[in-house]
Amino acid sequence: MNIPNLNVRSLNLRALKREWLVNPKADLLSGAVVGLALIPEAIAFSIIAGVDPKVGLYASFIIAVITSFLGGRPGSISAATGAMALLMVDLVKEHGLQYLLAATFLTGIFQVIFGVLQLGRQMKFVPRAVMIGYINALAVLIFMAQLPQLTNVPPMVYVLTVLSLGIIYILPRFTKAVPSPLVALAVMTIAAIALRLDVPTVGDMGELPTTPPLFALPQVPFNLETLNIILPYSLTLAIVGLLASFLTASLVDDLTDTPSDKNQEAKGQGIANMVTAFFGGMAGCGMIGQSVINVQSGGRGRLSSLAAGIFLLGAILFLQDWVRQMPMAALVAVMIMVSIGTFRWSSFTNIPRVPRSEVVVMLTTMFVIIFTRNFALGVATGIVMSTVFFSRKIAELVLVDRVMLEEGTHRVYKVSGQIFFLSRDEFMASFNFSELVEQVTIDLSHAHLWDQGAVEMLDKAVQKFRRQGIEVNVVGLNEASTTLLNRLATDEELISNDPS
Repeated sequence: MNIPNLNVRSLNLRALKREWLVNPKADLLSGAVVGLALIPEAIAFSIIAGVDPKVGLYASFIIAVITSFLGGRPGSISAATGAMALLMVDLVKEHGLQYLLAATFLTGIFQVIFGVLQLGRQMKFVPRAVMIGYINALAVLIFMAQLPQLTNVPPMVYVLTVLSLGIIYILPRFTKAVPSPLVALAVMTIAAIALRLDVPTVGDMGELPTTPPLFALPQVPFNLETLNIILPYSLTLAIVGLLASFLTASLVDDLTDTPSDKNQEAKGQGIANMVTAFFGGMAGCGMIGQSVINVQSGGRGRLSSLAAGIFLLGAILFLQDWVRQMPMAALVAVMIMVSIGTFRWSSFTNIPRVPRSEVVVMLTTMFVIIFTRNFALGVATGIVMSTVFFSRKIAELVLVDRVMLEEGTHRVYKVSGQIFFLSRDEFMASFNFSELVEQVTIDLSHAHLWDQGAVEMLDKAVQKFRRQGIEVNVVGLNEASTTLLNRLATDEELISNDPS
């Protein structure tokens, strides 16, 4: 009997059950809500990218289905997104759809490579303030994206929106058997059809496809010229897509108190984008808004993501007549719920208790994204600011204890902290170069020299003391600091210093 194999098999079965069958009813119902909400979004993102609505719809179906099996975050929803669509506009305008499909395939290759190289681990370098700023900005943009549907429209649109919001927020107080957004969509669609209401519907957004996606190779020349055209777009799409997917996974981690595999998520996203390129779909990534809908509607497992994709395709192929007549007001209400649920309200109520630098980073990230509509720029700005603030904070943590020995002739400076280029002011201000002593000892037993700037500072401090005729000894250097000192210091006696 092979007990280890049995244990592995048992563990796999438990993991399979946990990821797929933890709550099938809730997963299927939440998937239905997400699938319906994906339809107008996919059409809108296709319009943004300048392609036919079916390009976004096919992509949403394929990416949602593939990532449900291969993604690293059960319950997360991936599909065509606005952030990715914005990056495709110029490529489509200048070279057409086929080059977009080729770029989508290359995007997938990059993402698989990132996953194999385990770049998902680098997410730990994205500070929480940046993540919160990103999420808040997305919530604001989701809300702002609904405003055109509420501008210059019949008064009945406002009535339907308010009634839908009422159902969404009040129904869960009585029953959670069916997700309230799904009830709102169904009730408002039936009411609009029965009462023949003259309001904008999903059908007004664009033509829905009537056939499932078919396999076809991108019709582009396979040469270096094509590669030169699509490479910059693909690399940008890959990075932005993974960033959005990782942040989505992190948010779902927080909402469900369960971990995700970021490297597997990268590989899953990559394979999904590679496949969608062969079925006429645009590149996509993780969707924070739709994932929030899924989790808030009870979706937790991979079945919910699979159901979202299947229901999306089923709705546009078999329920097209109903889907066309679904009032946009009901979908707007769902998206308003998403924006409210996505926004981290505690990030503002906690401002008095959070360090000021983190508040600045969060707000800067948020406003850069909102005003530029560029998620990568916002996150990069936030990371740079966090790095600067953190470095300045560490630089200030240089402590120097002064001890006088041998009747006032021997001063010992006991330095502790991280010494690097930003520590200059604190480090140099710790010494009294005009003090009348015969000998000075700089004890670095509790300090670490990090860079050329640190060696330069120590060099200058020693030389200043020696110019006053004071004997200087540097002691206590650790091995790494000694190596750096011997490589960069200009003072010969300092170079020959031996920590042992």
